[in-house]
This record gives sequence, C-alpha cells and structure tokens, in this order.
Amino acid sequence: MNTPKIGLVLGSGASRGWAHIGVIEALEKHGVEVGLITGASAGSFIGAAYAGGGLDQVKKFALDMDWKAVLSYLDLAFPRSGFIEGQKVAELIELFTRVDQFEDLRIPMIMVATNMFTGKEVRLSQGSITHALRASMAVPGLLTPKFINNEWLVDGGVVNPLPIDVCRDAGADIVIAVDINSERIAKRNHPPKDQDWVKNSEKIEKKRLEVIKSWTDRFGPTGKTLGTKIDQWFSREAPSPHIFEVLGSSINIMQKKIEEMNLLTHEPDILLAPRLGDMSFFDFDHAERAINEGFKCCEKSIPDILKKIDDYSLQV
Repeated sequence: MNTPKIGLVLGSGASRGWAHIGVIEALEKHGVEVGLITGASAGSFIGAAYAGGGLDQVKKFALDMDWKAVLSYLDLAFPRSGFIEGQKVAELIELFTRVDQFEDLRIPMIMVATNMFTGKEVRLSQGSITHALRASMAVPGLLTPKFINNEWLVDGGVVNPLPIDVCRDAGADIVIAVDINSERIAKRNHPPKDQDWVKNSEKIEKKRLEVIKSWTDRFGPTGKTLGTKIDQWFSREAPSPHIFEVLGSSINIMQKKIEEMNLLTHEPDILLAPRLGDMSFFDFDHAERAINEGFKCCEKSIPDILKKIDDYSLQV
C-alpha cells in the first residue's frame, strides 16, 4: 500500500486565521497525518505553531484574548514604512513557535512572502522561523517590512494568499487547502444574529473603553485626545470606517480575488472554506467562534479526505 504525503495549505486572512486551529484539531481527531505545511500570513503563524509543537498554547492564548490584549500587541510607533513596528508581534511569534529554525520543525513547512519591489513570490523554508514569520505576516501599510537575504519582504498574501502550488511543488500527494477568505460580508450591513456573539461584543466593548480610560488617566490631556481618536477608529457605531478597517478590508478583498484566479489553475484535492465573512481584519478576540467554525467545516469533509487517502493507498 502507498502512503500519501498529505499537504496542508493554510491561507492568509488575519483574525480568521484562528479557524486553522479548528481544522487541525479535526484532522488530528480522525488520524489524518499531515506531512507538509505551506502557509501565508496568519496561516504561516498557525502552521509554525503546529509544526513546532505549540498549537495548544496558541489556542489557549487565542481563547483568553480580549480587546485589551489585542491593543497590547499593536505597538503603534507610526514608523516610516508601517503603522505597527512589529517588535511585539515578533515576541509573540517567538513565544509560541517553540523552535528557532525551520530544520527543527517536526513537520516540514514553507512560508510565502512577497518582495515588495519586484512582486516576486519568496518561499521561506530555511533559517530563522521568527524572521520568516515576520516577513510572511507583514501586511503592507500596517506592519513594517522585514529584510531577509537582501530583500525587503511583505505579506505572502499579496501574491499567493492560498499557496496550493507551493504545496504541490514540494511533493504533496494529497493537498488540503483552507480558504478563510471564502466570504466577504460587510459586518456593518449584516450584523450577526447569534445572542452569544452580541453578549461577547458588549463585553469586548466595555474592556476597550477601560483601556482607553487607562490611557487617558496615564497621559492626561494628551492621553484623552489619543483615547478619543482610538475610540473613533474602533467604534462599531462610527459614521465611517477607521483606517485599519479600510486597509484590512481592502487587503482581504484583494486576496480573495487573487485566490479565485489561482484556484482556476491550482486546484486542491480538498478545499475547506470556513464561513467567517462577517469577521473583520482585527477581530482577533473572536477566536472561539473562528476555531469552532474551522473544526465544523473540516468535520464535514472528513469522509472525503479519508476516501482520498484510501484511494491513493490502493494505487499500485
């Protein structure tokens, strides 16, 4: 019997990336052994945590996250090449990836980044995992680029948000791809009906205001001005979208269009598409819902996945 090398493709999608955790848990529950991972942006982060043995810690961190925690990782230094400096993001990466080098991962992995000047896709699979992740996750305009091997690199989702071809090229026999950009729903126009979500949102809103008040108390009049601006940026009742929402939504739309084109030429054996279109770019504090949706989505496709494996194994 032939044993297939199963490749797992984890797509980009910012906060919706938590869904990858649920997908991986469903695969493990049914004994599906992943032999190769490719990822872009958020998919690179979850993939590295899984391949490095730190996925359980990432899940706990995600479920414990509230709006205060989200803000604490946004070091808004307003540098020349991005709103977020990225040092705290790098610290977070180091905390959960468990190992330092690609060579030490228990599952081989390739991360996708983009040369910001040439538009060339860059595949990272050697050396520092932290540096590669910083590059693969460097959302243009938000997170500063990363300089690796004489190239300025930004988010892999700019050119290949669902790197199926990378997985095929690396020798995967069966490719399972997780597309977390499968839906685009404007949250403002389509508010979720789930009561638990509403209660959770109210709790998040309260904590957000507590953070803003603490900044006001600490910095006086300057802090009050800054707090007011941040309140306007992130308020769900604001008359117009804040700048992060504009950038995030625009990038998500761009990535979705690229994925649609790429899927015409690079089709996976199994395509998983968790329904998370109403999650915005920075809804990192909605992890429980995203993880559950990822698990549920994968569970539905388990019979198809197992059949693909059995059919391959029976090939002579």
